[in-house]
Amino acid sequence: MFKKLVIASHNKGKVKEIGELLAPLGLEVISAAEANVDEPEETGLTFAENAILKARNTAEKTGLPALADDSGLAIPALDGAPGIYSARWAGADKNFDSAFSRIKQELADKNIKNATGTAAYFVCALCLILPDGGEQIFEGRIDGILTFPPKGEHGFGYDPVFIPQGYDITFAEMDSTKKHSMSHRARAFEKFLQYLKDNK
Repeated sequence: MFKKLVIASHNKGKVKEIGELLAPLGLEVISAAEANVDEPEETGLTFAENAILKARNTAEKTGLPALADDSGLAIPALDGAPGIYSARWAGADKNFDSAFSRIKQELADKNIKNATGTAAYFVCALCLILPDGGEQIFEGRIDGILTFPPKGEHGFGYDPVFIPQGYDITFAEMDSTKKHSMSHRARAFEKFLQYLKDNK
């Protein structure tokens, strides 16, 4: 189908994780940063809309197939926040400790004094844009609960405060192989990889 793919992201943790998920395909994978493509403003109202914006921007500027991921943490008790604003809650310097504090504060403002045990889920929307303008969307989700204080040294973003359903450790306490076998991103990638197999 194609041999080279640009990951429409400047997030090194995300690019590394996606690269590992794509490794079995033998694709040459580069990031938008390596291709000197700036990230567009994320003005979409859903994960899928933001993924489309990022993938289209990268495909248009490189002339190569582009894959974008927009993902985040949603907390039903906070009406789905931080949701599409997950990265923004961490600020320009990507300080997730401040994002964790904000979650606890906003839950406390809703009279949820103990944030640990609060239901939450991760969502991932992948968008593949081909040079001919073809577009495909693949979505994945995993449910779980929040835990505080943060635990674990692996992963990135909200991983240290999220325990997936059926487990008693956070994503950040799992090795990458375990997380890749079950995460929201892994579930979206299963659909993406199936699409590639079906369209060889």
